[in-house]
Amino acid sequence: MDVGKLPNQLLAQLLACIGPDRSGRVVVGPGVGQDAAVIEMGERLLVAKSDPITFASDLIGWYAVHINANDVACMGARPAWFLATILLPEGAAPSLAEGIFQQVLDACQGMGVELVGGHFEITYGLERPIVVGAMLGEVERERLVRGSGAQPGDCLVLTKGIAIEGTAVLAREAGDSLERLGVPAAVLEEARGYIFRPGLSVVREALLAAESAPVHAMHDPTEGGLATALYELATASSVGLAVREAAIPVLPCTEAVCRAAALEPLGLLASGALLIALPAAHCDALLARLAEADIAAACIGAVTQESAGVIMEGLSGGREPLPQFARDEVARFLAPQGERGPIRGG
Repeated sequence: MDVGKLPNQLLAQLLACIGPDRSGRVVVGPGVGQDAAVIEMGERLLVAKSDPITFASDLIGWYAVHINANDVACMGARPAWFLATILLPEGAAPSLAEGIFQQVLDACQGMGVELVGGHFEITYGLERPIVVGAMLGEVERERLVRGSGAQPGDCLVLTKGIAIEGTAVLAREAGDSLERLGVPAAVLEEARGYIFRPGLSVVREALLAAESAPVHAMHDPTEGGLATALYELATASSVGLAVREAAIPVLPCTEAVCRAAALEPLGLLASGALLIALPAAHCDALLARLAEADIAAACIGAVTQESAGVIMEGLSGGREPLPQFARDEVARFLAPQGERGPIRGG
């Protein structure tokens, strides 16, 4: 298999092997398109998420905190406690351990999150550091937002635009290659800063949306880009989607990088954007509330019946199934030249 997430079909097959909840306390269990687990803890619900960081090498500890916090916030919960498993390659200098640990600590402190545990080791066979994070948060029962709650007739809102993380990772990890392909140095410098502005975190907009509107579902586009996230949302909620390509905000540096490297923004690592499904009657009010908070957002389409499928209206007006990507465009670009494969999967 290619580098990246397991194909959703295989993942669904594996998850189907999990038996019934013996504890009787699992409110939200594992599933395609589910951002985090939710566990009954009495008056409040515990939201738990684990995610690795593998593409990024610089600021990897910082990434791990924010990426995991995003998924907890997508459930309407405030991130509160973090654990980090940090794996370093053989021969790593003590300064690498110190640097990654400080990144984790700084990111936690910046979010008001407690670093409560984890594991540190030197691991055989690694070529680069890997950080696996686990974020925990709490939410009142009535404020829980499920990734499976989108309903036909909902509007589909996207914050900030695409593809913040993928653009930043490519500029940081493959800047020299992109410059040789014609991306100006000034564009690459701006792209490297995308992780801070517009920023990878969606915690603020997720909590604001959950507090401001009767949100039915939220989902954090990550690996596989916006296209994969839309399919995941549709699968989790058993709905169809009708998306307008012209309405999807593609950030300027993303356009420049993708044009030069022959990549497709829809399949590019997309952390930093947030998908929100909510009743159409509340869409304009939420967009206004996000604008007041200086968070860019746009309605990119609507939720439809499952039988309608996941459809995109192209720039020319034609309608066809939303493209699918066999692997993230970042992974495809970073692969050796002879192993890049096709742009789109089946």
